Amino acid sequence: MAQSGASVLVNDIDVEEAKKVVCEIQDAGGKAKISAHDISSRKGCSNLIDQCAAEFGSVDILVNNAGILRDKSLLKMTDEEFDSVWNIHVKGTFWCSQYAALKMKESGGGGSIINTTSGAHFGNFGQTNYAAAKGAIASMTYTWAIELSKYGIRVNAIGPTGSTRMSATFASSKNMDNDNLSFIDPTSNGPLITYLSSHLANKISGQIFGCGGQRLALMVQPHYGKTLQKDESWSIQDIDGVMEGFIDEFKNLGMLSLPYPFHEGVFPPSLKED
Repeated sequence: MAQSGASVLVNDIDVEEAKKVVCEIQDAGGKAKISAHDISSRKGCSNLIDQCAAEFGSVDILVNNAGILRDKSLLKMTDEEFDSVWNIHVKGTFWCSQYAALKMKESGGGGSIINTTSGAHFGNFGQTNYAAAKGAIASMTYTWAIELSKYGIRVNAIGPTGSTRMSATFASSKNMDNDNLSFIDPTSNGPLITYLSSHLANKISGQIFGCGGQRLALMVQPHYGKTLQKDESWSIQDIDGVMEGFIDEFKNLGMLSLPYPFHEGVFPPSLKED
């Protein structure tokens, strides 16, 4: 973004990491400042947006990319593990976007908000908190695009991939062997973020794109599939009579697109043994 002319406020609670990025930008001739506000609180988000306006005169672009992982299966997850992920991903995105959108509205110049979601919101073993948060961010993206368009503010999201300090904390699950994952340069997400921030994307809002590595994919918005109607309301027997047709429509399940695994039924261990 700095290479394309943006002035960048780099925010990270690990200020040394923020300094590294700022130095890279400045060494390349760009303009950047350091910020270390904690976006897991409303005050931290308010201070972040205020600092950006004070440093650069306006807030034109917001990239909500802060995140953490606290992976644990449903039966083992604690309130702290759920709340910490929810506060940073969902509330942090909400608070930062609210303050940034108010600045954009006041300026009258419009702007671009880019959220970060993930294919994990399709469902992923061991990530109840993260999947829920990313699903919420996707839904907020759709909603804000509708609400903020009258102010010239576009809202989109990316589902990025890349090898980072956060991805390194992903806990292995039975769904995949993450011990042998190849390195994916996280900077490969930069061009799409920059594009969506620019006037080149003035026809694009309320959309989510998968990016990183060699891919560029549109994440299709949720919608109803096969639909049946009848003159009267549906009874249990009516539903049972047509459900096999719906089961035939069930597609791959979860972020890893595993084939639908429940065609033989879902039973407790005691029945499986029998």
